[in-house]
Amino acid sequence: MAQPPVLLKDTKLMDVKLGQLGTWLAMRDFTPGGILGAVKRGYTRYYNKYINVRKGGLGGISMLLAGYIALSYMWSYSHIKHDRRRKYH
Repeated sequence: MAQPPVLLKDTKLMDVKLGQLGTWLAMRDFTPGGILGAVKRGYTRYYNKYINVRKGGLGGISMLLAGYIALSYMWSYSHIKHDRRRKYH
């Protein structure tokens, strides 16, 4: 028995073809409630996959820490770039 086709609205981003990307983005809910719901779903998915496991390790927490370090570096990059050209006498 064949499965019914998945609607474009319910398709995950990784399964969307490049030609369908504009249509898929237009179907997203960009209201504050929709964005908050997406963040909650992402957090729950991350927590259940990496943190809330039977044999947990440092993998999930280290990924979160590495993401925080990369994000803070991107935020302060302009300041770091400016200091790199300054001469200290």
